[in-house]
Amino acid sequence: MEKVMNGEEKRVCVTGASGFIASWIVKLLLQRGYQVNATVRNLNDPTQKEHLLAMDGAEKRLHLFEADLLEEGSFDSVIRGCGGVFHTATPLILFSTNPEEEVIEPAVKGTLNALSSCVKAGSSVKRVIFTSSTAAVVHNGRPLTNETVVDETWFSSPAGCRGRKGECYSLSKTLAEDAAWKFAKENGINLISVNPAGVIGPLLQPTINATTFYYIINLINGSETYPNSSFGWVHVKDVAEAHIRAFEIPSANGRYILSETVAHFSEIVKILHELYPSLKLPEKCEDDQPLAASYKISQYKAKTLGIEFIPLQIALKETVACLKEKFNISV
Repeated sequence: MEKVMNGEEKRVCVTGASGFIASWIVKLLLQRGYQVNATVRNLNDPTQKEHLLAMDGAEKRLHLFEADLLEEGSFDSVIRGCGGVFHTATPLILFSTNPEEEVIEPAVKGTLNALSSCVKAGSSVKRVIFTSSTAAVVHNGRPLTNETVVDETWFSSPAGCRGRKGECYSLSKTLAEDAAWKFAKENGINLISVNPAGVIGPLLQPTINATTFYYIINLINGSETYPNSSFGWVHVKDVAEAHIRAFEIPSANGRYILSETVAHFSEIVKILHELYPSLKLPEKCEDDQPLAASYKISQYKAKTLGIEFIPLQIALKETVACLKEKFNISV
């Protein structure tokens, strides 16, 4: 398959490299022979860099930089000379007492700062892969029923995000992606957006990311009820792979939603019980309302990248196994 650029000795940038998805992107890029400029918030914090430096190929081909989402020009020197940019950096905070300052402004301003650095880098940057979310897709006021099929033509609206669980995160991703597309169009940037659903799977970093902590640990850590909600789930390896293929395949364009399946939390509990019979899992829903619909998310566009999704059961098994091994969570 023809590629935008081959891995051997080519340089790319990954922002927010210490995070869950970004760490896997860095790992796969190094495996493919890329030179990787990676940004973290604090180079003096070992939890942000040691797992990256331990990766195969890191000694010769991984270059770490400190960058601040809110600092204009912070990404200039990191992106200069790179053929591609994977912008994953964003605050992953589901609930905040100061959402504008802690979540929304860094997400939007950070995205525009990174894209501004791409413009300054000139013709070297062939393509930018922006990590968005299905949070920027499904919250648009349209009803989600068992027959609904969500695809890349759906865009969340600020009004659709408000009043939901994790509102500030959904709103930040919606506003950031909207800003990214407008800026890219105005400045001639070849932008692609990757919109994963709930990302699970083994963690490379030494800290627990928000999605895994909030959604999975709560279930296996003694919660008496499970949420009355459904959403898509996808393995982190598929998400990282899709980012790189979206960069390398010349015909890739627009947005790519990533979801192996949409499942209600009752189904997640059922799968976990089958995988780990000894787990103390919640037996009832958080309310007496009808169960939220398990709508569908189109896989058509993701499969044009050659993605063959890892099944949800395997993703859940690997998630819990990682929590047990790495964080001593009882199973």
